[in-house]
Amino acid sequence: MPDNPADPPNTGPIDTELLDRIAAHLTRSARFDDVQARPPYAPNAVVADYDLGYFPSRITRAYLRIRWFETDDVNIHYAEQYQTGESWDRRWERHPNDHTTREHFHPPPDASTPGEDEDYPDEWRDVLATVLTSLDERIEAFWNE
Repeated sequence: MPDNPADPPNTGPIDTELLDRIAAHLTRSARFDDVQARPPYAPNAVVADYDLGYFPSRITRAYLRIRWFETDDVNIHYAEQYQTGESWDRRWERHPNDHTTREHFHPPPDASTPGEDEDYPDEWRDVLATVLTSLDERIEAFWNE
């Protein structure tokens, strides 16, 4: 199977305890219709599907996929899927690589590599707050068009 560019390099074991805490944290947010910790189709991640009421009707799905490793490496992938079959993606990552610093961001619309160097907070809640604030701004922009 070919490598998926959204898959970070092997950065060690998944931090399952932290993924469970992240899932519980996201479940308390009205943003999401469904939050699953380590679902069968993504056993190494939390997948949080947004409530589509926040989006224009042309968007058929919007979700976060979060992987956190015991090494404190992280991969947070956000995607919007459109009626046309197209998607809009971005990724926040912390992992060793040869194309950017350990902390980096892959910008939309296609989360392209190599991405841009970035600095993230140390605490997982602060990293999520950074990501969610950015995504709230994205959603708000739909309604200001």
